Amino acid sequence: MTSPLIDCHNHLGVDQFFYLNGYSPYAQDLPALVTEGRHCGISRWVVFPMVANLTFDLAAMRTAQLVPGGCETVPYAFENERMLREIYELYPDLGGQTLPFVILDPQREPAAQIAKLRALHRDFPFYGLKIQATMIEADIRALLTTGRGFLELAAELDVPFLIHSSVAPEDKWSQASDILDVAEATPHVRFCLAHSCRFDRFCLERVAALPNTWYDCSAHRIHCEGVVRGLGYVAPVARRFAADYTDPTAVLRAMAEAYPTKLIWGSDTPFQSYVAKIDGTFVSLRSTYAEETACLHALPENLRQAIAHDNLLALLRLKDESLLPRG
Repeated sequence: MTSPLIDCHNHLGVDQFFYLNGYSPYAQDLPALVTEGRHCGISRWVVFPMVANLTFDLAAMRTAQLVPGGCETVPYAFENERMLREIYELYPDLGGQTLPFVILDPQREPAAQIAKLRALHRDFPFYGLKIQATMIEADIRALLTTGRGFLELAAELDVPFLIHSSVAPEDKWSQASDILDVAEATPHVRFCLAHSCRFDRFCLERVAALPNTWYDCSAHRIHCEGVVRGLGYVAPVARRFAADYTDPTAVLRAMAEAYPTKLIWGSDTPFQSYVAKIDGTFVSLRSTYAEETACLHALPENLRQAIAHDNLLALLRLKDESLLPRG
């Protein structure tokens, strides 16, 4: 009997910001995710909404700005409920294969968000809290001040955070080191840092040292491509985890061997690709679900089992293990 392979990082819904600015990807529904994932040998998915939300003004979005003035007043209240209804009401047969997380803004309207999340949790179980603070320009460090209620909610519900991380100097909202400071100050809450901490070995070593932190490798192939192309969103060579980045499978194996209980596999679908024209410059970073999963399937069984099943269960600490029956 083998354990189901689980993808820990998937977006559902529509991202109006990406759509209105001509970026790709910009949407994914539950049937599309499950259909493609099954073809690639994946059995379960952690899911959460896209990042832009309806508290931001749509007209401003068309000029690549996220400013208040949208049709909703509480960040992600609409998006979270819309996704959970898709999972539990529209497609319950497919939704039963998912572990939904809700997304939040750590800085804006925290009390109103927490009230909405409490009410939502009574009707639709969710298993974690997701933050992507870079795009919405919200300081992740707010979790230690005005957003502390989110940490208290995570502890109360016994659910982890999955947080977008960055090491780019210009990104002042989602620095991996700041997320690790939050985790270190909150040892009773569990955290997973997304995107391999952009291969920053000092941050990865902190993840390894802290008992309440893990990291995922979502959008793995385009991060490896970023190293090969010398792009600025990955760690500079002096701080970079040592591996052959021309071979994404070799990188994944090296990380799995170096951090056997800390690495969690995820695809970031549909954002395993990023294609856009920004400030006159065309950016094309492309991968596919099949290519992402090929890296996973190429690993020895023990490493594949660890990073695509066991380590995620350690992060989730599920009370009802029947949610993930053995295949």
